[in-house]
Amino acid sequence: MTEAPLQKDYFTVAFYNLENLFDTFDDKHTHDEAFLPNSEKKWTEKRYRKKVRKLGYAISKIGSKTTKHYPSIVGLAEVENKLVIDDLLQSKFLKDKPYDYVHYDSPDERGIDVAMIYDTTVFEVINSEVFPLDLFDEDGSRDYTRDILLVKGTLNGETLYIIVNHWPSRRSGVEESEPTRLLASSKVIEIVKKVKLNDLNAKIIVMGDFNDGPLDKSIKQLTQQEDLYNPMEKLKSFARGSLSHRRQWNLFDQILFTTNFFEYKKGSHSFSKANIFDEEFLRQYKGKFKGNPFRTFVGRKYKGGYSDHFPVYIHLKRS
Repeated sequence: MTEAPLQKDYFTVAFYNLENLFDTFDDKHTHDEAFLPNSEKKWTEKRYRKKVRKLGYAISKIGSKTTKHYPSIVGLAEVENKLVIDDLLQSKFLKDKPYDYVHYDSPDERGIDVAMIYDTTVFEVINSEVFPLDLFDEDGSRDYTRDILLVKGTLNGETLYIIVNHWPSRRSGVEESEPTRLLASSKVIEIVKKVKLNDLNAKIIVMGDFNDGPLDKSIKQLTQQEDLYNPMEKLKSFARGSLSHRRQWNLFDQILFTTNFFEYKKGSHSFSKANIFDEEFLRQYKGKFKGNPFRTFVGRKYKGGYSDHFPVYIHLKRS
């Protein structure tokens, strides 16, 4: 059987929640106590290195069936700091890839941030900035969460804007926490408007773990107010998603983009397809949760897997 030819004009843009990629050192300014060698989870150097290696392998394979190539751009969630990104990019399956990254420390209480890695041979960063989410508890005190990252750069010479998100969780209940994600959605709309003010025909990609699905209000707000297309609406099904909770699939990990990615112009990039990267090796291979994402931990129990999320991706085709 002959291998499919290399698709030189296809480029993968992906997003991956890495599920608590913490180093093994205690950061006095954050709540990272659960991920230390002497914690209940026994987060040792050996376990950390294994996770980093496995995540590196997964990232290197996203979208490669079509492109025969590693992804050009990958948004990341749940990275603790620059050290873990450096270790990820120096791990076995990524160290020979020309990746660099954009990362800012956010004020999140657990110390987890968003970031973006990119292939320096095809993508060049022009500038980047972060936007904080101003959330407050009932007593009026500040509730610190992840910033939203905006990166402006050129993919093969064409200017793109990437917005990377990790919106507040549903831990306190879906309805109770919904206002926080609606605020995050409004902040993204504000960022998109700001970008378009300076670049009327800006090509914008909005990616992240939104902790809401394609049909929830916060995501619908993006598609209805800012001319954003969400290809993930067609991917969600009873039997498929990017994460599973209580035996139900959710598609909280999504990539949306401005509709000018449907335009075909010489030298520009247009949308080709979207998918969930749920390959067999990323799945739980036995037991009652067979088929679910193969996680690092289930509660305090160490499983040695990748993440509790599958990556998602889109292919862009250069005309």
